[in-house]
Amino acid sequence: WINDLGSNMTIGAVNSKGEFTGSYHTAVTATTNKIQMSPLQGSQHPTNQKSQPTFGFTVNWKFSDSITVFTGQCFVDEEGKEILRTMWLLRSHVDNINNDWKATRVGTNVFT
Repeated sequence: WINDLGSNMTIGAVNSKGEFTGSYHTAVTATTNKIQMSPLQGSQHPTNQKSQPTFGFTVNWKFSDSITVFTGQCFVDEEGKEILRTMWLLRSHVDNINNDWKATRVGTNVFT
């Protein structure tokens, strides 16, 4: 999967409980650290032939003190192409509670 910012995500097979793992290589960062492939863990609702499942996953960034959670839904367009529409929250480490106000970012991504 590649998102609208050029990040690459690889998801393994979804098990019978709806759980999956994978890796995420982001194309963007707010740090000066070297970007590294980072692990992801997630789950989705069981699907059937008519379903376009909802899902969520967490990326534990290996190159920074932050974690991002994504939630979204898999859609299939008129031509049969799968599209993942997501919203995310990124939580960065801050040194004290007075800086908590600037620790969380929110955004959206589309993966194809």
